[in-house]
Amino acid sequence: MLILGGTAEARALAGLLSEAGFDPVTSLAGVTQGPSERAGEMRSGGFGGAEGLFRYVAAERFAALVDATHPFAATISNYAKQAAERSGLPLLRLERPAWAPEQSDRWVEVANNFTAVGAIPSAARVLLTIGRKEVLPYFARSDISGIARMIEPVDMEVTGNWRILLARPPFSVEEELRLMSDNAISHLVTKNSGGEETRAKLVAARMRAIGVIMIRRPEKPKVPTVSDPLSVIAFLDQVVSA
Repeated sequence: MLILGGTAEARALAGLLSEAGFDPVTSLAGVTQGPSERAGEMRSGGFGGAEGLFRYVAAERFAALVDATHPFAATISNYAKQAAERSGLPLLRLERPAWAPEQSDRWVEVANNFTAVGAIPSAARVLLTIGRKEVLPYFARSDISGIARMIEPVDMEVTGNWRILLARPPFSVEEELRLMSDNAISHLVTKNSGGEETRAKLVAARMRAIGVIMIRRPEKPKVPTVSDPLSVIAFLDQVVSA
């Protein structure tokens, strides 16, 4: 079984597959240094597009393909569908549900980082939690400041009104409240990644009445999708034995 993705769900699935007698191989993009250990074999790096992924799954004779990539990793999800259709492999997406606003939340939902940058009011103190690849437009605004939290450091100059915070989830509500209070945060900018490991920032923002600029998930190709690893096992039991 080939699992695409370094998400917490992918890690849990690899363990369940090993326990169930499958032989999982987890493919990671190679962006994060020192990824968490998981059951089964691991490979790192890209495939070279849909064609490269097709050649890889054909050469390795996989029985099924599970797309457990990040909800915002639309490109690899498109490659996965193309490679599965061409190879005839069963494909299932394992993706955590999106977050939904609660009654007292102060969300503004936007389509992408471009609109998110424009939605931040002047003089805002921002907690930016979108990873490291797309932070430059935020740093370019001299009228805002804040904390950019990420796992890996950026390879660019950071202006004096921003501070990089390197940290790996999960985070507690108490930690998030302290971070927001100590840094006078007025706005949280984040992607709708879903999941429990980083939900605490939304709870803390709600408790402190902080505005949240929420970037919606990109469109992905329509494929069978489940939200928990156990459902993947049931799916694979059916398609592999069929």
